[in-house]
Amino acid sequence: MSIQVDGVAWAAHEGEPLLEVINRAQIELAQVCYHPQLGPVQTCDTCAVEIDGALGRACGTPVRAGMVVRTQTQAARTAQRDAYDRLVANHDLYCTVCDNNNGNCTVHNTLTLLAPQHQTRPFRPKGYPRDDSNPFYRYDPDQCILCGRCVEACQNVQVQETLSINWEAEQPRVLWDGGRAINDSSCVSCGHCVTVCPCNALMENTMLGEAGLFTGIPLPVWNAAVDVVKGVEASTGLQAITAISEIEAAGRERLIQKTKTVCTYCGVGCAFEVWTKGRQILKVEPGQGPANGISTCVKGKFGWDYVNSPERLTTPLIREATGFREASWDEALDLIASRLEGLRAAHGPDALAFVASSKSTNEDIFLVQKFARQVIGTNNVDNCSRYCQSPATKGLSQTVGIGGDSGTIHDIEQASLVLIVGSNTAESHPVLATRVKRAQKLGRTRVIVADLREHEMARRADQFLRPRPGTDFVWISAVCKFILDHGLEDRAFLETRVSGLDEYRESLAGYTLEFAAQETGLRAATLEALAHQIAAEERVCILWAMGVTQQCGGSDTSAALSNLLLLTGNYGRTGTGAYPLRGHNNVQGAGDMGAMPDQVSGYQKTTDPLTVQRHEREWGVTLRPERGLDNTQLTDAALAGTLKGLWITGEEMSLTDANVNHLARGFEALDFLVVQDLYFTNTARYADVVLPAAASLEKEGTFTSTERRIQRLYRVMPPLKGTRADWEIYQAVAQRLGANWNYTHPADIMAEIARLTPFYAGVTYERLAGHGSLCWPVAENGTDTPLLYTERFHFPDGRARLHPATYKPRASAPNAEYDLHLNSGRLLEHFHEGNMTFQVPGLAGKVPDTFVEVSPELAAERGLQSGQWVRLVSPHGAVRVRALVTSRVQAHELYLPMNARHAEAAVNRLTGSGGDSQTNTPAYKDTSVRLEVLPEVGDNPLPRGNPRWGHPTPQTGTEVTRKWARPDYVFPGGPQPLRGDSLNARADALGTDD
Repeated sequence: MSIQVDGVAWAAHEGEPLLEVINRAQIELAQVCYHPQLGPVQTCDTCAVEIDGALGRACGTPVRAGMVVRTQTQAARTAQRDAYDRLVANHDLYCTVCDNNNGNCTVHNTLTLLAPQHQTRPFRPKGYPRDDSNPFYRYDPDQCILCGRCVEACQNVQVQETLSINWEAEQPRVLWDGGRAINDSSCVSCGHCVTVCPCNALMENTMLGEAGLFTGIPLPVWNAAVDVVKGVEASTGLQAITAISEIEAAGRERLIQKTKTVCTYCGVGCAFEVWTKGRQILKVEPGQGPANGISTCVKGKFGWDYVNSPERLTTPLIREATGFREASWDEALDLIASRLEGLRAAHGPDALAFVASSKSTNEDIFLVQKFARQVIGTNNVDNCSRYCQSPATKGLSQTVGIGGDSGTIHDIEQASLVLIVGSNTAESHPVLATRVKRAQKLGRTRVIVADLREHEMARRADQFLRPRPGTDFVWISAVCKFILDHGLEDRAFLETRVSGLDEYRESLAGYTLEFAAQETGLRAATLEALAHQIAAEERVCILWAMGVTQQCGGSDTSAALSNLLLLTGNYGRTGTGAYPLRGHNNVQGAGDMGAMPDQVSGYQKTTDPLTVQRHEREWGVTLRPERGLDNTQLTDAALAGTLKGLWITGEEMSLTDANVNHLARGFEALDFLVVQDLYFTNTARYADVVLPAAASLEKEGTFTSTERRIQRLYRVMPPLKGTRADWEIYQAVAQRLGANWNYTHPADIMAEIARLTPFYAGVTYERLAGHGSLCWPVAENGTDTPLLYTERFHFPDGRARLHPATYKPRASAPNAEYDLHLNSGRLLEHFHEGNMTFQVPGLAGKVPDTFVEVSPELAAERGLQSGQWVRLVSPHGAVRVRALVTSRVQAHELYLPMNARHAEAAVNRLTGSGGDSQTNTPAYKDTSVRLEVLPEVGDNPLPRGNPRWGHPTPQTGTEVTRKWARPDYVFPGGPQPLRGDSLNARADALGTDD
C-alpha cells in the first residue's frame, strides 16, 4: 500500500510500525527507545509525529492505507523536544568526558538532531547507588533514561527475564530479579542490555576510564570538569557544548580501532566488532551479524582475556632429557621437518598422523589435510568432530545426502514445533537458544525436549521427556512406526521425494509403543500423543547434539531423527529440517575442509575418480584411496608401534579424548609428537616440540558455523610476539620438505579451496567482506543455499533415503559395582575443557572449577551435601570432585561438566574406549561409575554470584502501559494515541523476523 510522509508517497506494509517506513524514506526522526531488533518499546515519545492531524508515536502506530504523516510540523517538533527534555532530566549530560561518547550514543546523537537550546527540566539524581557488583559491566541509575531497551532485550530477545522497571515507584529504576544486586541475580551476563543501552547507564567495565581522551582523569578533576561544563550551559546553550563533545568524540577514532571478527567459542557463528586500544580489548559490539544481530553470550561478549593471558606461549619449546628448553623458530621447524622426513623414510607415510583444530580457520585446516596428503602422502588426518558430530554427519549423509544443518537459525525461529533431543542448547549454543525461547514466548512455536537432565530448555519446554540413557533411538523409531501404522505420514512427500519406505517399514516391526515404553521408561500414551502432534504440525525442526551422538548408536539415532522428518514431510521448507548443532566455532569447517581420513574438502571421497583427477591437477599427486586413521584409532596404532609421529594442532586431546589414561600411554609410545597451541596445555606435556600459535583475534581467515554459514574474520590485533598463525607454520615446514607452497595471505588459500571444492566454488573474500556471509553450497556465481533440499536431496536421483532401523543398546549400563550412570556436557560459563575460559577471571569467578551434580534423592541416600568431596570411580579411572545437590538430575543419574581447572579432575579419566559403530565416535555418555563419599566438605562449587541461584521475573516486556498509567505521565504536546493500536503494532513488530 502507499502512505503520505511529508508530502511524498511511500510504499508500506499494512500493520508494520510507521517508524519503519519513515526510516526507509531516510527521514531523520528522533527515536531513542526504538531499536529495529527490539521493535517498538514506546517509552521515550521522541518519535512523535502528526498522523492524520493528531500527534502520535511513529514507533507504536501500525501502518494503514491512506495515512497522511508529517514529521516536521511545529507541534511535532515541540513534542519531540519536550519528550527528549523529559528523558535527560533522568540523565546527567557530560558527553565530553563520558566513556560512551563514541559516535554511537543515541542520547548524544538525538541531542544533536533535535538541537534544543537549553535543558528546561534540571537533572535530578535518583538516589540509588551505582551497581558495580558484576565482573563485566555496571549500571548507573543516575544515567538511566528509563527507555526500557535493556528490559525488552532481556525479556524478549535473550529471554533470561531478569530485568524489569518498577514503574509504580516514586522514582523508577531498572531492577535485576526485582531489586537484587546484579551479581546476586539470575543475570547470565549475556551483554544484551549493555549492547542496546542508548547511553552510558549500562557500560562494560573495560570501557570505564579507557575509551575517551579525557575519561581517565582523576575523579575530583573529572567532577570539576563536569561542573564547569554544566555551569556554562545557561549562557552558551547546549549546542556549543555538544560541538565540543563531538570534536572529542572524533578524536577517539584515532585512539580506538573497531574490527569485525567471528566468535571463537561455539558453532552459532556470532559476528561482532571488537574495540581495541593497542592490545587492550575495550568492548565487543554486536549488531550486524547475520546469525546473532545484537545477541551474544557471556563468553562472546566478555570472554576474551585469554588472548592476553600471561600464560600464552611466545617461543617454541624443544624437549631434552632434563625438560623443555626455549628454541628459535628456525631450529624448531628444522627439527620437525627432519624428524617427519626421517620417520617417513624409515616407516612409510602412514607412520605419521595429523590432527587439525576445529577452532582454527578454514584456511588453516585445509593446509593441515593438504600437508598430510600432498607433502607426506597419508590419509591419517582428523579433527575433533570425531568426538562429537561425526555420527550426525553420518546419519544425515545416509538419509538426505549432506551432513550439515538443512537450514538456518531463521528456519528454526519459523518452526511451529521445535524438538530438542540430547542438546543443552541454552548453555552449549546460547544465542541460538534465545531464538527458540523468543519464538516460544511470543507464541509462535511449541518446544518439546527429550533429555536426561532438566536444563534450562527442558525447564522451559512445553513438554519434557526423560527417557532412559541411550534409548532415544527406540522412542524415535516407535513414534515413526506409529505414524506409519496409523496413516499419519505425509504420503505425497514420500511418494515424490523419498525412497526405501517398504524396507524401512519392515525394519520397524519390533518397535511397538509397548516395547518403547519398556525400554525407555516413557509411557506408551505419551509416545502416541507425541506421534500425533509431530504428524499434525505444519513446520517441525529437530535439534540434537552430543546427548545423541556420543552413544553407541549415535549414527543410527541421527538417521532415525532424519527419518522422522522425512515421514512427516519436514524438509525443504522454511521452518523445517534437521539441525545437528556443532559444538566448536569451526567444527563444521573442519569437516568441510577435508580433515577426515577418507574425504578431502567438500566431503569428496578420496576414492572418487573426479576428485582424484581434480586434486592431481592442482597438487601434482595422486590421492591414496585407503582410509586413514581417525582420532580414536591413533592411540592403539601408537601402542602397536605402527604410528610413530603425530602433529596435534590446537586440540587438548589428553583431556578431551575418551579413556585419557589409555591415551597417555599412546602418547608416550610415540617417537615424535608436535603440539601447536596457545598455552602449554596438558597435552603439551607429552610433546617433543611445542609451537606457540596465534589466537583467532590475531588472524585473518574464515569460519563456517553450524548453519553452514561461511564468515570472514579480520585481524583485530597483531599476533603476540613470538607466535604464528597455523597456516604459516605448516607452510614453513612444507617448504622445508620441498613443497612449492607460496601463500602470501589466507585469501590465496581460499582461492585454492574454491577451485577444489564444489560446495565452496563461489566463495571469495570479496563476497565475504564486512558482515557478508554465504551458506554453502555456493555456486560459482556466488549464489548460496541457506535452505537445502527445496527441490532435490543430495543423491544422484534427487530422492532421500529412509535408513533402516538398527538399535545398538548401551554397552556400559550400571551394574552392582558401578551403580550410577554418568552424564557429561557443557556449562554456559566455560568452553570445552576450559583452557581458554579459565583464563578469564570473570568466568572463573562464576564457576571456579568442575563439580558433579547429584540428585536430592541420591544425596539423601548416601548422606552427602553440596560442597562435599566425593570420588567417582569407573573401570577406567577415578576423579575427586565436589558435589552439587540439585534437582536438575534425578535418581541415580550424575552430571559432570567437561570443563575442569585441573587435569586430574577431567571427566574423561572416567570414560571408556567404546563408541559409535559407524564413526568410532566415543560413547562418552555410556559411562557407569560408583560414588565414594569423602569426609572433607568444602564450599558450594557454585558461588552465590552464579546466576543459577537467581530468581527471574518474567513479564511481557517493558510493560509501558504501566508507565502511561502513572499520574505524572502526559504525552508530550497533546493526547497520546490509541494504546490498543500501539500495543498491536508492537506485537506485530516482535513477531517479524529480526
